[in-house]
Order: sequence, then structure tokens, then C-alpha cells
Amino acid sequence: MTNHQKPLPSGFGADSSTADVLSNIDLSGKQVIVTGGHSGLGLETTRALSKAGAVVTVASRNPNEALVATNTIPGVIVEALDLSDLKSVDAFAEKILDQGRHIDILINNAGVMASPEMRVGLGWEMQFATNHLGHFALTNRLWPVLSGGARVISVSSAGHHFSPIRWDDLHFVSGYDKWIAYGQSKTANALFAVELDRLGRKDDVRAFSLHPGSIATPLQRHLTVEEMVAAGWIDADGNPLIPLKSTEQGAATAVWVATTPRLEGLGGLYCEDCDVAIRADDGTPPLTGVKYHAVDEKEAERLWEVSVELTGTNAFERQ
Repeated sequence: MTNHQKPLPSGFGADSSTADVLSNIDLSGKQVIVTGGHSGLGLETTRALSKAGAVVTVASRNPNEALVATNTIPGVIVEALDLSDLKSVDAFAEKILDQGRHIDILINNAGVMASPEMRVGLGWEMQFATNHLGHFALTNRLWPVLSGGARVISVSSAGHHFSPIRWDDLHFVSGYDKWIAYGQSKTANALFAVELDRLGRKDDVRAFSLHPGSIATPLQRHLTVEEMVAAGWIDADGNPLIPLKSTEQGAATAVWVATTPRLEGLGGLYCEDCDVAIRADDGTPPLTGVKYHAVDEKEAERLWEVSVELTGTNAFERQ
């Protein structure tokens, strides 16, 4: 497999903010969708893209909460979307398709992390269902308004290092581990970008995935203080023990990937710190770069086929 995971370099880094990466970018007239764009990094992403001139549709499981969170941000539209419910995905997609607006950027940002064991749909493990399957179905359903020129961004995580796709037990029937489940879902996000880019480039759609970095956000809602102390993230008084990005720095990679001209003609790449990430190997620091299992083309194609079977959606079935 050819290693395409080589930094450009971009001129930006871990300390770069959304303002830095958008300093020469004009998004006037651009239509953007950000799932979960009302909370944490999603809210900062929405704020930054709106400030650059984009019209941002925030897709939220809690639309009333999203309206409150975004009421001071110009050019924001809020629509209801529950990624764990395919009927909700269909309803959201139909509303967007009926509007007839071409979507220039789709940022699949919403997600859950290390949640207690929960089942949705047809007994699907919730993290895999929400983080991957919901976004898979959404992107395929929106294809008519993405085709013809768009970027699709999947917010993955360094958590993909925790697990490849568990083909023998995708939904943890044989025993649940919340971190392995999270890792599998984040690997799925990266593999989705690989295969979507391969399938979509003839329609001028390119896809990317990314790790935003370590940031204190509501994503940690399912973790106890004791768990975060045990992991070495904070001390007993709640003070961080690892370098944390600000929300502006954490959202910068997604914003950079979505907007930079430097990625024109490229796709299927995993990014971090506002650049293309390196391939992780035995000499790479822990949780740095992208593991082979998250960018393997054969794994990506297999995951696509399984996702089609599970969700019943495939924009490319007649192609």
C-alpha cells in the first residue's frame, strides 16, 4: 500500500487557531452542514465558518439547545438530527434535499465517547451506530447535493489507535468495553473517508478524516473524575496533566481540512494539527499519526459494504 500520509507541510501546527487557518479564506456564499455544530468543538467550528461568510446548517439532536447556543452567530440554520435513528437521518436529509441548495462542505462532527453500553436500531452498539453508521447514511442520502464539488470531513480521533474494526463482533455481543468500542468507531470514521474519497472523486467530492487533539469538551460527559485521574489526564483537583488545546485550536484542524486550498486534488487522508498526519509506526510517539488499520483500502471497502447492508443506503449502487 502506498503511503500517502505525508505532511505537506501546511505552515500551521498544534497551536494554530481557527482564526489562523481562515485568515485568508472567504467562504461567502458557501453552504456548510456541521453535525453537532452547537456544542464543544462543533460550536467553535460553526462560529469560525460563519465568521468567514458561510451559511452553516447545524444538525442537532437537541434543536432547542442548538438554537440557544447559536442565536448570536449570523447565518446559522438549526435542524433536528438524531444520528442513532435512521428515520431521523432520512427526515433531515429529505429536508435538505427539498431545499435544493448545493452543499459545499459536510462536517460529520457529532459523536459520543466511552459511553456506557447502549443499543440502538437493530441492536447496534451505540458508539458505532452514532459515530459511524449515522454519518454513513447521512452522507449517502445527501449525495445529490454534495455531488459536483464538495468536501466531506469526518472527525475521527487518536482513539482509533485503540482498535481496528472488529469484524467478528462489530456490536460487542460477546462483551462490552467502552474504549475499544470508541476506538472501533473512530477507525470507522477514518476508513469511511478513504472509501468515500475513492468512490466520490469522479463526482468532484473529496473526503478526509482528522484528529482534533486533546480538548476539554462535553464529549467527556460519560467519564468520571476518577477515570480521568486514573488515565493521567487530570490530578485529583481537576487540573490537567496533559497538554490541552483551546476550543479554537481544537476546531482548527477540521476548519483547515474543510477550507484549505492546499488539499485541492487530494483526498482520503487522515489529518492532525492542521496538516496531513504521518503514518504511525513502531517509532512514533503514542497516539500520534494514523494507524495502518485506519487507512487500509481493503478494510475501507469491506466496511463500506457492511455499512450498506446495515443501513440500506448506498449512493453508488447504480454506478
